[in-house]
Amino acid sequence: MGVHIRVEEVSLDSNKLRGLIEKEGCGSIVSFVGLTRGDDLGKKVKRLEFDSWEAKLPEVLEEIANDAITRFLVKSVLIAHRTGSVKPSQEIVCIHVGSKHRKEGFIACSWIIDELKKQAPLWKKEIREDGEYWKSGLG
Repeated sequence: MGVHIRVEEVSLDSNKLRGLIEKEGCGSIVSFVGLTRGDDLGKKVKRLEFDSWEAKLPEVLEEIANDAITRFLVKSVLIAHRTGSVKPSQEIVCIHVGSKHRKEGFIACSWIIDELKKQAPLWKKEIREDGEYWKSGLG
């Protein structure tokens, strides 16, 4: 079993990060990659700005990853999240789950992104052509 957590200020490379997943005993790697959309409510999005509780964020992500391993009996989890400014089409978050069977991997991956949205101490401001808007909630 393995947990890998990354918080990146400049960029994410989900393909490179997938290489950190332990493959021994795995029959699948399930991945989720979240990107910045170029529009919201018909308005052009220039960028997203992520603020975080820097000291707490890796700890929360690690707890989520370990919980996923226990709940869904997966072998390995990687969670990476951007902070700072993220332009349209750039990667915000990536999750890779290595598991013996795909079903557990898909369930775990879906659960992880939902928990990240609920628990991670991240705040998102959307910079659009018509102004700046803080998005509600965490994650």
